[in-house]
Amino acid sequence: MYVGRDMTELSTMSKTNWTEKELAYFHQLFQQITPYANAEGVVIHREIIEEIVNRGGLPKMEGDWTSGTRIQID
Repeated sequence: MYVGRDMTELSTMSKTNWTEKELAYFHQLFQQITPYANAEGVVIHREIIEEIVNRGGLPKMEGDWTSGTRIQID
């Protein structure tokens, strides 16, 4: 389960102020709802992708005995 700022709050601020976890969570969410999203939803998803690209992608976390290989978004 996601614990963090909701889309209502995040939509009032620039994507540059979003955390990596927020970008990762909402990117994954929009990937799942893309077939059902309207034009505004598609634009928001594209902006999220552009911000991820501008930051050089999401961090590639190496797995070790203390952490997994994926960003935990909840």
